[in-house]
Amino acid sequence: MKFAYQGIPGSYSESCIRDNYPDCEEAISCRTFQDAFELALKDKNIKAIVPEQNQLIGSINIETLILKYRLNIIAEHFFSISHSLLVVPGAQLKDIKNVYSHTAALSQANKFLRDNELKENVMADTAGSAAYVAKKNDKSKAAIASKNSAEIYGLDILKNNIQDEKENFTRFLVFQKEITQPEFKKDGKYITSFLFKLKNKPSALFQSLTGMSLRQVDMTKLQSFPEKGTFSSYYFFCEVQGHISEERVAGALSDLELHCSEFQLLGVFKQSEFRNR
Repeated sequence: MKFAYQGIPGSYSESCIRDNYPDCEEAISCRTFQDAFELALKDKNIKAIVPEQNQLIGSINIETLILKYRLNIIAEHFFSISHSLLVVPGAQLKDIKNVYSHTAALSQANKFLRDNELKENVMADTAGSAAYVAKKNDKSKAAIASKNSAEIYGLDILKNNIQDEKENFTRFLVFQKEITQPEFKKDGKYITSFLFKLKNKPSALFQSLTGMSLRQVDMTKLQSFPEKGTFSSYYFFCEVQGHISEERVAGALSDLELHCSEFQLLGVFKQSEFRNR
């Protein structure tokens, strides 16, 4: 099993692969999310694992890529994001002047940075900031990144869990070219994911969702984003609880399609146990 991800070794995406797929034969580093999607589209043996939403900062805005590539979603994983302060061996907190990381990580550790009067420096990603600090070998520089990054790049962990909010999870989705679905079992819990674009008529969204209410189908996600090149036409990325093989889910989606100019099923997959908390 091979996985493509955005970032370099030590990134949270790569850590999520390690944690959930210990038998992964290869984790393929990609420069962008789009590169990961491209690999999964071209090779059925490669899956793309991409962050979709963070508990604190919201959507990661991959919806346009989901629309472009239309890959099958086969799994979700909620991965705990725990930021650590990484330094070159021997450095102490009093030595540090500059801290490097992705803008999201810097904002999530804002209180720690302010309390210690540390200067923020934005970089493309967390693992890349760890690699940069290791390369510079300067005690005045530190990175905010994962514990795995410390191990990979030979840095010391000066302090763990420096984020302002101690509970911080990112939801990752797994995409592949082949279309597969888990067999429906009555005691199972599933998510059905799909894209749709409504017909241009008054109250279209309200009418389209009525079937879900009447059939008691719980919606877990509804996110709109504009069609390319326009501000008047929108796609919706939607997820509901349940398996498309269930009569109530199939019926609700059939009702929805009556109001759509475009509809595509993206995937049916088992709910993460994280949702049971």
